[in-house]
Amino acid sequence: MNDLSKKKCVACEGNIPPFDTSQIHKYLKKVDGWEVKSNENKNFYLIKDFKFKNFKESQIFINKVGNLAEAENHHPDISFGWGYCTIKIFTHAIKGLAESDFILAAKIDKI
Repeated sequence: MNDLSKKKCVACEGNIPPFDTSQIHKYLKKVDGWEVKSNENKNFYLIKDFKFKNFKESQIFINKVGNLAEAENHHPDISFGWGYCTIKIFTHAIKGLAESDFILAAKIDKI
């Protein structure tokens, strides 16, 4: 199995279709602990909760995620507070999931 964390995110300009459920399930096996959910418009996204000992650890983690997101030019939605962080990933241009979303998830797990 390819290590997604060694790949580079590719910017999407909306010229590809989002993954269908079979593609999503194939890639979901390559990341650890991420869930696939859908919003009110039936668009799929990845989401994962991270737990920490305190606010400072959460903040350090999200700063690292932010730096990674800038380096990869792929920006997740991040919410955090005392002892937690939730990260939501999808490709805005296609309103769904693509390989780069799973690459970013794998890279985040390496932090």
